[in-house]
Amino acid sequence: MMTNKDNIKIVATNRRARHDYHILDTLEAGLVLTGTEVKSVRAGKASLADAYVGFERGEAFVYNMFINPYEKGNRFNHAEKRPRKLLLHRREIDWLTGLVSQKGFTLIPLKLYFKGCHAKLEIALAKGKKAYDKREDAKDREVKREIDRALKEKRSMP
Repeated sequence: MMTNKDNIKIVATNRRARHDYHILDTLEAGLVLTGTEVKSVRAGKASLADAYVGFERGEAFVYNMFINPYEKGNRFNHAEKRPRKLLLHRREIDWLTGLVSQKGFTLIPLKLYFKGCHAKLEIALAKGKKAYDKREDAKDREVKREIDRALKEKRSMP
C-alpha cells in the first residue's frame, strides 16, 4: 500500500504571530521529540503561544513550546516546556544566527504539524511591530471589511 509523503496534519498554530510581528521569511524545521511527546502532539495537546527559537552551542532549540503530558504516560513522561531541538542544516543555522544577531529580528514558530510521520515546525524570521503598525493593520482590515460588505449589498439588490 502506498502512502502519500505530503500528507500534512496541522496540530497547532501561533495565531498571535502575524498580529505582533512582520513575517519576513519562513522555514521548515524537523523537531526532536520523545515518545510520549509524539503521542500527546498527535492528540492535539500542544501550544505555540509563548514559544520562540534560540541558539545554543551551534544548534537551534525551540523554547516555551507547551506539550501537555501524555495522559497514559508513566514515570517516563516528558516535562511540559522543555527546550526541544530543531533539525536544520548547518548553513541554515549559520544564516539564521547571523540575522537574529541584528537588532530587531527574532525567530518565532508559526505552525506545528505532521508531514507524513515526521513532526515539523514552521518557523519565521520576524521583526516586531510597533503599536502604530498594529493600528494601521486594524484600520486596513476594517476598510476592506466595509468594501466587501458594500459590494455584497450591491450584488444582492435587484
